[in-house]
Amino acid sequence: MNLKAFRGYSLHNLRKDVLSGIVVGIIAIPLGLGFAIASGTDPATGLYTTIVAGILIALLGGCRFQIGGPTGAFVPVLLGIVLQFGFENLLIAGFMSGILLIIFGLCKVGSLIQYFPKATIIGFQSGIAVIIFAGQIPNFLGLHDIEKSEYFHLNMKEIVGNLQFLSSYSILTALICLGIVLVIPRLFPKVGKLSYLLAIIISSVVSSLFFSGKVETIGSIYGKIPSQIPMPQLPEITVEKVMMLLPSSFIIAVLVGLQSLLTARVADEMTGVKHNSRKELIGQGVVNMVAPIFQGIPAAGEIARTVTNIKNGASSPIAGATHALFVLLVVVLLAPYASFVSLASLAPVLMVVAWSISKKEQFTEIVKEKSSHSLVLVVTFLLTVFTNLTIGIGAGLGLSLLFYLISKVKQYQKQVNNAL
Repeated sequence: MNLKAFRGYSLHNLRKDVLSGIVVGIIAIPLGLGFAIASGTDPATGLYTTIVAGILIALLGGCRFQIGGPTGAFVPVLLGIVLQFGFENLLIAGFMSGILLIIFGLCKVGSLIQYFPKATIIGFQSGIAVIIFAGQIPNFLGLHDIEKSEYFHLNMKEIVGNLQFLSSYSILTALICLGIVLVIPRLFPKVGKLSYLLAIIISSVVSSLFFSGKVETIGSIYGKIPSQIPMPQLPEITVEKVMMLLPSSFIIAVLVGLQSLLTARVADEMTGVKHNSRKELIGQGVVNMVAPIFQGIPAAGEIARTVTNIKNGASSPIAGATHALFVLLVVVLLAPYASFVSLASLAPVLMVVAWSISKKEQFTEIVKEKSSHSLVLVVTFLLTVFTNLTIGIGAGLGLSLLFYLISKVKQYQKQVNNAL
């Protein structure tokens, strides 16, 4: 933990940190559940990840305001791993990504973030947003028996082919939730940050009271959520599994690093307090090595929760630790009630989150440039959506490098011509 954060620390700061941590914890609960389900895993894994990542990144991270946990950026990657290799191998891939992140930190790879092409970042973030949004359409419509695929177009084909089975009860539940999410922040700005949780609770209660048994819930699909954290257990790792999962682990590590360092940079701009990128990567590495031992999925710093943390007056890592401890307390005391949450209530929340991370304004600006950056953006976006994130990022970086080399060659030729 960064001791500099506690210089001049007072009871007033402690009170603000604790209150901020509770607010962020309330936001983190529905997002943890939702991102875990969207990633093809048990909803409880999202809560375990939130707890482990929240505590460890507060203790070991390089940004005092950072809130770690499951993020939307991982959804398509994690879903693809689960569908292709299974949940246990996802845990191994997450563990391996933690080792890679520690290596990145020791090698000071964090300083290279400033050279990562903006068009590529916005391209894959926008692609991820589309995948998350589209992935929630079945829950919104009440289509729970359709086959999931790691490919966007196949999932869309499956949805269209099953539209005759949509549930009006699920749609009504989802619309109630969506309405609350959109209206509460406008009418009651002071409690706007709690709109996600309020919307899920209210719409789930309405669903259970007026059309009980007509809408699928977390309990009906996944069973009850345990009221305790699982005992630590390291998944069985073999050389064959390491070689098979290395590409997936690498892309998870890159995503964690990018997401966490970009979030830390946003925190720097908001607070004027500079983060330590080397320490942040090593801290995230430890998080992603420990989380799988407690059945947790890969985690990273998350922009929306970190910004909320700062806006609520946080001044030290105590806020991040408090948010994790609050989620732990909720799991211990209230986990059985989470089983009654309807899946149709989670869908609009993740759709709104997807919309918020879509980078739509920046996407439009770069496309309007009609430059090489525009081509990099569009190619990265389309390949992320229609193939996978690894290909999307790889193609974006490759194109960016190609255009950079072409520009250097043109500059050299111009200098030669001028010299002649």
